[in-house]
Amino acid sequence: MAGITDFDSLRLAMAENSEQPEGPARNARAEQLLTEAEKLNIPLAVIEALGHQLKVYNYSSEKDKMFVPFARLLRMWDERPEDFDEYETHSLHWVFKWMSAGMLDQPHIPLASIEKWLGEMEHRYRLAGHSERAVRSAEFSVAAHVGDLARAERAYTAWLAADRDGMADCHACELHGQGWWNAERGRDEEALQLWRPVLEGEFTCAHEPHTALASSLVPLLRLGRLEEARAHHLRGFRLVRAMESMRGAYADHVEFCALTGNEARGLELLAERPAYFTDDGHPRSKLEFMSVVALLMDRLTGLGLGDRQVPGPSGRVWTARELATHARAEALALAARFDRRNGTSYVSERARARMDQAPLVERLPLGVRTTRPVPAPVAPPVVEAPGERDLAALLAEARRLSETLQPNALEAWAAVSRAAEGVELDARDRAEIADHEAMGLGPEGAELFERAAELYAKAGDPGEALAARARAAYVRALGGEIGEALAAVAEPCGEALALYARGGTGVRQAASVLMGRARILMRRVHEGDGPVEDTVAAEAEAAVREVLALVEGRTGEDVRLAARAAEAQAMLAELAGRAGDVEAAAGLFARAAEAFVGAGLPWFAVEYEARLAQLAHHLGDVAETERALRAALEHGGPHVEAVGRAQLHLQLAEVLGGRGEAGEAAVHALEAAHWADEAGEGPTLGAWARHQLGGFLLRQERWAEAAEVLESALPDLTVETHGDGAIVQTQWWLGDCLSELGEHRAAAERRLQAAEIARHWPEQQDHATLAHLAAESLGQAGLHAEADRAYARAGDLWRELGNVPGLVRSLRARAWLELRAEGGRDGARELMAGAVRECEAALDAAADEEARQRLVAELGHTHRQFGDLLARPVDGNAEDGPARAPLEQALTQMERAIEVFAPLGDAALHSRTGAELAAGWLEADLGRPAEATARARGVLAAYDDWDGDEEAVRDRRAEAEHLLRLMAEQAWTTQNLTKHY
Repeated sequence: MAGITDFDSLRLAMAENSEQPEGPARNARAEQLLTEAEKLNIPLAVIEALGHQLKVYNYSSEKDKMFVPFARLLRMWDERPEDFDEYETHSLHWVFKWMSAGMLDQPHIPLASIEKWLGEMEHRYRLAGHSERAVRSAEFSVAAHVGDLARAERAYTAWLAADRDGMADCHACELHGQGWWNAERGRDEEALQLWRPVLEGEFTCAHEPHTALASSLVPLLRLGRLEEARAHHLRGFRLVRAMESMRGAYADHVEFCALTGNEARGLELLAERPAYFTDDGHPRSKLEFMSVVALLMDRLTGLGLGDRQVPGPSGRVWTARELATHARAEALALAARFDRRNGTSYVSERARARMDQAPLVERLPLGVRTTRPVPAPVAPPVVEAPGERDLAALLAEARRLSETLQPNALEAWAAVSRAAEGVELDARDRAEIADHEAMGLGPEGAELFERAAELYAKAGDPGEALAARARAAYVRALGGEIGEALAAVAEPCGEALALYARGGTGVRQAASVLMGRARILMRRVHEGDGPVEDTVAAEAEAAVREVLALVEGRTGEDVRLAARAAEAQAMLAELAGRAGDVEAAAGLFARAAEAFVGAGLPWFAVEYEARLAQLAHHLGDVAETERALRAALEHGGPHVEAVGRAQLHLQLAEVLGGRGEAGEAAVHALEAAHWADEAGEGPTLGAWARHQLGGFLLRQERWAEAAEVLESALPDLTVETHGDGAIVQTQWWLGDCLSELGEHRAAAERRLQAAEIARHWPEQQDHATLAHLAAESLGQAGLHAEADRAYARAGDLWRELGNVPGLVRSLRARAWLELRAEGGRDGARELMAGAVRECEAALDAAADEEARQRLVAELGHTHRQFGDLLARPVDGNAEDGPARAPLEQALTQMERAIEVFAPLGDAALHSRTGAELAAGWLEADLGRPAEATARARGVLAAYDDWDGDEEAVRDRRAEAEHLLRLMAEQAWTTQNLTKHY
């Protein structure tokens, strides 16, 4: 505080405070600065300090504090308007709008007072000569809030019809308000069209596109534009996360989570902002926040998670059910206060509607790291024993499903088993129930299969009894008892073939027994190694071909036989692959998959299409790899386990990314992350999917989304599971995103962290590149000393690697940093001269022509930058010797750049003409218009034969023409002055 000694130091302190994060600490500092301003005895100092206080209050959760400083400012204006300069006069009238909105947001301020204030605002604006646009906008806000829709529409129309002037809100804020009204009135498409320039960055301000992104979420969901909604959530939440004043927009993001099956992320958002539950300075945004808290908690309770502990107001532990009740009561109490003030029920109706929304999407994957809440186990409902007719229907349905090999057949038989408890059944029914129950037990089902075999025999079906015995043998093999399994299946095989030959059973039962033996032999192949493998494989192949010989030509419409033939083809594919015949294996897997699909059993094809994709990838057949993966995803649908779906989506994402299809690759990486999370593999497979997704988003320049995803991936990436290369790449990509987003200090941190890992690698190229990038970020963050050290380190690494272009660029960057330092001009010149020397020395030693061309271009750029550096203004003007000398030296460097670029031809044409124009401007500054004109004309002549619409060509031509016009105007002025005198 001792530093506030005059008006300038006060202004500096207010500017510094404006850069601090929103919140009570910044507000308290503004209050202190007002006290200091009052000690200066300068009215304008007090006015500016009051304006600063108003601003920080407005952009915080303590908006209710705005009214006192504004009342004081208004009184000072009425008493001594001459104390206000032009800027503060404008600011005073501008803040009228904040007061109107601020009053509306405080339910204790009577509606009559707000209407009176609107009239006062209109009167003062008219006196000051301002348009009524801002007044009509404020009137619209009042009418929309109280639910006077007719008045709101009239005011809305008048608002848009009035002229825009200096008091109108910025384009971004106006468009947000207009879009909000259209969305409120159910015109979602029109709302999004109005928001488009804001969402695309054409119009921005301190709170836009933050609020437009938040407001767009539900309209996008209602329109089914889910990918855009997901992107807007990731972009928008990143913007509002650190801004305390944006509780309303924050609430929109919580609402989005509740409506899209992202309840876990919604809880994370609540945990990040505990103060939002209790801050009372802005009741309207608290109403919005508590409404969506109630929505989210009701959603969790509906999912069976009402007893789950959740973030809530401090001071106690909350369950979802308890917080749902509390939040609803708080929201409705706040709404009632507004309605009592307004004399309507509109606010309460809107709050109830918001709290009672149904989800718009069952589950919208976001790509970020979350753990989906798992509902508490629910006891199955007690069902009365069905009658005979109900049981008969269940049996018929179960038989239909198992007859056609439907994926849910086992569940149907489980239902039969439950329904049959206590019911007397015949042997056949009991055999089928036991048989299908055993199928769901894996290696534990052997005894039950044997029991089923006994029941089949008792029912008079010896063929099915033998098939059940073969199944019992196979599950023993699954448990590792392969020898015992082979012994157990031998007798059923012989009996089944003999029985089939006598007509005592059908081909289906015989094929089932033979397939059992083939499966056991394939298990032995999988577990075998060493010299016996050829014999083992030969026995397995013979058994498989025996199945094929039995069923081929006899399948007809029997899907079970068709499935046996397809499975046999897949077995032959496995054997071919183990023998090293990859092409044959791929062909056989393709035939097996086609056979399953042709039989109407596409879900069985998935495993073999996935295997085919692996083999096609091994063979370098990208198209077949992609086709097989797409087919597997299409055919598997909901029948593939979550981890399998994650793997398929991730493999397809990598294939698509490898051929440059980053957009579609991102879609599949997103799905992979989602299904990995569903499978409980979030920290392993999910982290890798997020890593890939972040990279694909970055390639599309979707910086904010990529940053959110990559930051989410990092905590789960480990050296042991994913490798240090994945961690470095993720940090690297994240640094690139943060740099593009203007978060340069954070970008530097990520790049330095990645460089520290890469420092230990044998190959140092990545280490050098990351060190260089970190130096760039440090410089852009204003940390010039740290940047210089980082560039120096990068330069040492480039030198060790023999990478002269990298070394030269680091020296040039250091030269520009040195120029910023007081008295650093000589040091900057020496660094730039050093860069020239490094280039020239490398050129002398270069033997490779391609490397030589790169070095020539680098030398040209170095001379060009040297010239730019020397041309930086010094005291005096070009007529003075001390000021003229650096310009002459700069011109010399530009001429050298032109000479170096010239032999490179069209490849360096834009670089050469850029240097030529820079030299032209220097000639003009040195008072040589003829030379400047000649250089401009030379640039235009260089592009005589260029017919394209290339941006660089347009820019060069425009600059050359501008230089020519300026020289012509100077010549005309000189001639006329000469005539005059």
